[in-house]
Amino acid sequence: MPYTAGPYAGPAGPGMPGVGPYGQPPRRTTNGLAIGSLVSGIVCCLPPLGLVLGLVALPQIRKRDQAGKGLAVAGIVLSVLSCLLLVTGIATGGISAFWGGVKEGMDEAARSKSPFSLRTGQCFTPDGRLDEYAADVTVVDCGRPHLGEVTGGFKVTGFDKWPGDDTIDEIAEKRCETVNSGYALDTWAVPANIWPYYYVPSAQSWRLGDRTVTCALAGENKPFSGSVRSDATLLTDDQESFLKTVNPIETVSYREPEEDPDEDFTANKVWATELLGAINTAYAGLGQRTWPAESAPSVAALRKELAAASKQWLKLATAADADAYWEAYDPAWEALPEDLGADARTALDLTGTPPARGAGGGAST
Repeated sequence: MPYTAGPYAGPAGPGMPGVGPYGQPPRRTTNGLAIGSLVSGIVCCLPPLGLVLGLVALPQIRKRDQAGKGLAVAGIVLSVLSCLLLVTGIATGGISAFWGGVKEGMDEAARSKSPFSLRTGQCFTPDGRLDEYAADVTVVDCGRPHLGEVTGGFKVTGFDKWPGDDTIDEIAEKRCETVNSGYALDTWAVPANIWPYYYVPSAQSWRLGDRTVTCALAGENKPFSGSVRSDATLLTDDQESFLKTVNPIETVSYREPEEDPDEDFTANKVWATELLGAINTAYAGLGQRTWPAESAPSVAALRKELAAASKQWLKLATAADADAYWEAYDPAWEALPEDLGADARTALDLTGTPPARGAGGGAST
């Protein structure tokens, strides 16, 4: 029939919700506060809010004939339990311990870095032995025990392809010596058994664009505390001038060839000539500055000792053969002041006692 009536269920009225189209009852909405109560009860940091939302939601659900009573009841129960746990945790210190552990873990993660992300002045301990390859290091406060302190760094340039481990090591050793010298000018303040160290790119990291060399001063797997930094930012003009003038003598003296003059006479003569130059340069440099009254006498005494040492080292540097070199060797060392101006250092408020050095050398990873 063309005009057949559709389904009909009677009129709607008070207390009679009526029906929707095609005889289906209308959808009952879910109370939003009930949902919020359940969510807040589940989220452990919001239990009081979940309790309040649940208590407000129940009368609304009855009045509006909404769905969500079970959600509200569940939210209230969970919120009450969470509140009890929260109160118990605060009373016993459990909450504080929990957040303390979380914070400690976050701090630890923040301190864990790649060796190539280290910055000048940071103290660190590698995750493993210092003489092994390190993928991660932990940055620590320099006042706490650590194995190394970053003195600076640089990028390797001038190569289109991987130059090889030996070339990288040679560049790092030479340039890190300069970086270290500028970072720790007061060399006598550096503890014994602390030596030059550096992280260099590997063949694999080079292919990924890594060109960074990180220079450091590090212990031989024996932690030390305190910073070794004594650069121009921490020194007076007089202190900086004195150390920059005198330190090259100490630096060159450590470069004495391992081979005897009988084995490599030329290398030993070159080294003696270099040390003679450092002595003469220090003598001249110390005489070009007006020193404070309290340090002037000791600086003058040091210059006198350097003048005497220069004469002996000239004999060593101009030796005709290995026999003549050996003849001049001991007198040259005896003439060189062993303390290199300890009195002048003390008068300038620098470290006046040299550390007892053992055998050692730079390392690389």
